[in-house]
Order: sequence, then C-alpha cells, then structure tokens
Amino acid sequence: MESFFSIISQSKIINSIIVIIVSFAIYKMIKSIILKSEKNDKIKEKLNKKSRTYIRMTISIIRYLFIILTVLIILQINGVDVSSMLAGVGIASVIIGLAVQDALKDIIRGFNIISDNYFAVGDVINYGEFTGKVLIIGLRTTKIQDIATDNIISIANRNIEQVQIISTSLYINFPMPYEVPVDTAEEVVEEIMDEIKDVEFVQEISYKGVKELAESSIKYLLKIVCIPERRLQVGRDAYGCILRTLEKNNIHVPYNQIDVHQK
Repeated sequence: MESFFSIISQSKIINSIIVIIVSFAIYKMIKSIILKSEKNDKIKEKLNKKSRTYIRMTISIIRYLFIILTVLIILQINGVDVSSMLAGVGIASVIIGLAVQDALKDIIRGFNIISDNYFAVGDVINYGEFTGKVLIIGLRTTKIQDIATDNIISIANRNIEQVQIISTSLYINFPMPYEVPVDTAEEVVEEIMDEIKDVEFVQEISYKGVKELAESSIKYLLKIVCIPERRLQVGRDAYGCILRTLEKNNIHVPYNQIDVHQK
C-alpha cells in the first residue's frame, strides 16, 4: 500500500487531477457568468445578433485557452520542461502545421465570419441540402438547427463559401387557367392575399404580377415577408390558403394529364 501511494506521489497524478478539476471549475464559472449576463433583461435588450456572436466566440476561445494552459501546467508538474518545449515549437511547427492545417483553416475562417460579418447567431443560412438557424459560431465549427427537422448540424468554418444567408422574403407562384381573365384572376389574388395575411409569422405580403405564361396556365407571383426560420411552415400555410380560395371561386388548378390507349 505504501509503495502504491509512493508511485502516485512521484508521478504527480494527484496534483494533475487537482489542476484539471480547478481548471474545469474556473472555466464553468466564467462561462456561467457570461451566459447569465447575456440573459439579463436589461443587457439582452441592448444585444444585437453580432454581439451575441461575439459572446459565443469568446466562450469558445476561453475553452481552448483553458485546455492549452491546463495541458502545459500538467506537463510542468510531471517534469516536462515547458519553456524548452516552447522554444522548440519553431522546429515542430512545420510538422504540426501539416497535420492540423484543416483545423487552422477553420480557426482563421471562424474569425473571418465575425470580422467580415458573413452571418451571426440567429441568422438562417443554407448549407448544401440543409437550411437552419445559427446557434453557435465556434473557433472550428458553426452549429445550426435544421428548420425542417430540428436536427443540429455542424459545419466546418472553412466551408463558409458554400453558405448562403436566407432572407426574410419568400416567393410563391401558383397557376390559374388561361380561361380565367386576368382581371378576374387578380381579384382572386387579392382574396388569397387577405387569407395569407392572417397566417402566423407573416409580416407583409405583396402581389408581384404575372410570373410566367406556361403551356397550360398563367402563373402569378406573390412575395411574402416572414421570419426566416418559419418559412417552410409559412409556405405550406400559404399554399393551403391558395387552394381553398381557388376552390371557393370554382377555379381548378391546371395539371398535366396523360391518356393511355390500349389495343
């Protein structure tokens, strides 16, 4: 038993564990203070999207700093000459740089997102097949919540060029038969707009005119201004209003038909 405690003492395991616990506790305390101040009603009113983004980035930077400092302190406790090791960083940096170049790209891009105002926490962005609300912008990744599924998706910051910011404008076009005169059709459009105005999360709606003279119908275009993260539901509700109004006016939505002849 004595030899067991002697080994623990010599290897400085207890001191290392204490450093980890203290470091983790201090980090959690600092993070808690920052998040509590963000949730304060008076401060919350003054914070814009960019300010919230800076707060999230600051927390991410603090986390990485605590990890690095904790590792260095533990190495020093266990007899590693940290100062000599840091002096040799120049030699090792080339090797390390090749190994972590993607991570470095992510970190640099993370700062560019903030400084160049690509997007901020709370914005709705599109990345590939995903469209979601930005939850966190970290040093290496940006986390979004998919508005279609509520899944959380992580995007490497180096892929920022593939991201598009979704606007508040939603464009919807719908067909009416050529048999319906344009003046009559536009009266029906006004009825449709009155219905859509009452849809939740719709802020504005306007008629943009005839979009297309298609093969079997005339397509009319509406512009709806809504909260970006609710655009899918707003679109579904808007199409429901369109169908109900067309049915009420005894207007049938044109569609292609295929005749099959058998011998």
